[in-house]
Amino acid sequence: MKRLSAAVVLLTLTIVTPAGATIIGGSVTGGTAQTAGGVFVKLTVPLANLFGAPDSVGNDNFQSPNLFGFDEDQNILLAAPLTVDVGTSPIAAGTIVASHYIFFDPGPSQHIIGTVDFDSDVLAIITGTGTLSASDFLANTGVNYLNPGLRGLEAGDSVTISGARQILFDTVASSPGDYVRVLTAFSPTVAVPEPGSIALLGIGLVAALLVRRRPGSTP
Repeated sequence: MKRLSAAVVLLTLTIVTPAGATIIGGSVTGGTAQTAGGVFVKLTVPLANLFGAPDSVGNDNFQSPNLFGFDEDQNILLAAPLTVDVGTSPIAAGTIVASHYIFFDPGPSQHIIGTVDFDSDVLAIITGTGTLSASDFLANTGVNYLNPGLRGLEAGDSVTISGARQILFDTVASSPGDYVRVLTAFSPTVAVPEPGSIALLGIGLVAALLVRRRPGSTP
């Protein structure tokens, strides 16, 4: 039995993947975007956008009533204080953050109210033209961020921290859309094995049982 337990522990330690902060969901709860059937959509990089250059964002690339988001760089140690627009500013040097990009690119002018949820605590939101440009080093995704001078929320728009792990997005946008960056703490969530790793664990358990049942083997 000791051999079996040791095999299980060894395999588990080998196949568990590192944790990372991520967007886990969201919804469109109001505005003309909801009337038009908008929903929250989590994207993965490379972006499969419907309009414009491949793997790009910021120039009428989506033209949709949906609220979109994707994860940017993870587990970043800030080398210098970082100014933000929502939350305690600046975030101190030495803080570890994860970055996420949230946007609404409807085409003709529309109003959206929606929420986005994360698996780790929200530290700050970056909504200004200058602060977005100054924080683009957090992207590191291969995505082309177009029209940086046209980013930034307008009067009457707001993106706020509505819960420990949630933001509330409430803006009116047309062309080229509204874009914000959300910074969260590195996820404390315990990582789980991937499907292929689970199969590997099963094979390891069978092998351990066979070794245990060999004639003359010691339990």
